[in-house]
Amino acid sequence: MFLTAFLFLPLIVIFTGAFAQGIDVFLAAITEPAARSAIQLTLIVVAITVPLHTLFGLSAAWALTKFRFKGRQLLITLIEIPFAVSPVIAGLLFILLYGVHGFFGEWLQANGFQVIFALPGIVLATMFVTLPFIVRELIPLMEAQGSEAEEASVTLGASGWSTFLRVTLPSIKWGLLYGVILCSARAIGEFGAVSVVSGRIRGMTNTMPLHVEILYNEYQFAASFAVAALMSLFALVTIAVKQWVESRQRGGSNR
Repeated sequence: MFLTAFLFLPLIVIFTGAFAQGIDVFLAAITEPAARSAIQLTLIVVAITVPLHTLFGLSAAWALTKFRFKGRQLLITLIEIPFAVSPVIAGLLFILLYGVHGFFGEWLQANGFQVIFALPGIVLATMFVTLPFIVRELIPLMEAQGSEAEEASVTLGASGWSTFLRVTLPSIKWGLLYGVILCSARAIGEFGAVSVVSGRIRGMTNTMPLHVEILYNEYQFAASFAVAALMSLFALVTIAVKQWVESRQRGGSNR
């Protein structure tokens, strides 16, 4: 009953509204210039955010699980901050830092850099809210595996880089992929922080969630449902890949 009320019925409403006026209206809604710009911008943000968080997640998880150092608990706390801070507040903080009248605003403007109401600000806001996803997936997995295999590899003469590529990475690949999937899904659907720093300029700084809101507020319901349906398709693909990764993880643990 819960899944029907909060998952299946909303999906049915979205796809029904998207195709209510026919496939031609649906295709026109997702291919018109503003929609194409929103889709392209969203994919660009994901393409920048996810690889950077993959590198950070691997580095941070490696440091936190394989070593004991001063400030370790502080680093864990900092990584978890986005879970405790509202995305809207995060967006406001970025404006206070990088806006025209912000702390770094004058220097950025004098040197020809625009962060707020441009791609860099959207990327920064998205990176903030998606920061914990990959590293939080890797830390429990790497802690459970221990460091005996890496220690044995180093004892046999392997370098640190070789040990990471040949011993650590193969053992965490499914957990890493799972974190990448969650990070990508969160980046695609982020609304709060991006809505504050983007300026909502149609055809320039609107991501897909912002474009859906603008269309709905303009009473273009078929078009808004069409773009929302496209986002829902991304979400369904993400869920399918997530289930596949989980099945592979279970299969690997059983072996």
